[in-house]
Amino acid sequence: MEYLPPSPDQEPEPPKTVQRRRQGGIGAILAAAVAFALKFKFLLLIGAKLIGVSWTFLLSLWIYVVIFGWKLAVVVMLLLLAHELGHYFAFRAYGLPARLPAFVPLFGAFTAGAIPDDLEQDAYIALAGPLTGLGLAAVCYGVGQATGDRFWYACADLSAFLNLFNMIPMPPFDGGRIIGALWPPLWIVGFAMFVAFAVFFHIPIVFVIVIGVLGLPAMLAAWRGHVDPRAARMTFPARLRVSVWYLATLLGLFFVMAQSHLIATPGSAGTPAW
Repeated sequence: MEYLPPSPDQEPEPPKTVQRRRQGGIGAILAAAVAFALKFKFLLLIGAKLIGVSWTFLLSLWIYVVIFGWKLAVVVMLLLLAHELGHYFAFRAYGLPARLPAFVPLFGAFTAGAIPDDLEQDAYIALAGPLTGLGLAAVCYGVGQATGDRFWYACADLSAFLNLFNMIPMPPFDGGRIIGALWPPLWIVGFAMFVAFAVFFHIPIVFVIVIGVLGLPAMLAAWRGHVDPRAARMTFPARLRVSVWYLATLLGLFFVMAQSHLIATPGSAGTPAW
């Protein structure tokens, strides 16, 4: 094949010119990336938060799958997530900063946020989790009624049970935080209820010890007469409102659990529809 020399238009560019163009292209890409980050920094921040939280979610999910199987594990994790998001959005509704939920394998989850100045608001933030769980249980029960599928009754039963357990009136449960806004000495009664609950349902002693250690400082402080300074601003109508919401949520959870449990586990030898 005959070799034809390149025409003057096709002369290769000097190496420095090519290098400058490459640097210019990289600079343009970096500038575009920075502009995107500045424009969508909120979405990037949310993404970073979700990545930071997701590993605790996935770790807990994996452990529950190993112990309970994938179906029950997914249901438990979604119920915990809904409960904690109730707390999270309650914090945000009162204009308080809060972190997305973090999960502790075999011990549930928690949502950390700023402490409100108003003790009534503090009680409602604690109540938001069980109320969300009650709403989810009611929805699952309604779907079960519409479809006749026992799986949805089992979901309603489990959601009501977990949130009812969380309403025990002693710290660190949500019920303890709510009762703390009313009359902290009731925590002693709540501790006795928790021990009876643990014995009846054969809860592992390790779990009982951990809960006891977490709640002991607050209970000892109440025993010694230490009072939350916010309690002085807690009026009688506010205490009455919190009491009504607490009792109404308890009754709602009891009702949904009782109704769904009969259908989810029919007969003495029945098993949940997992």
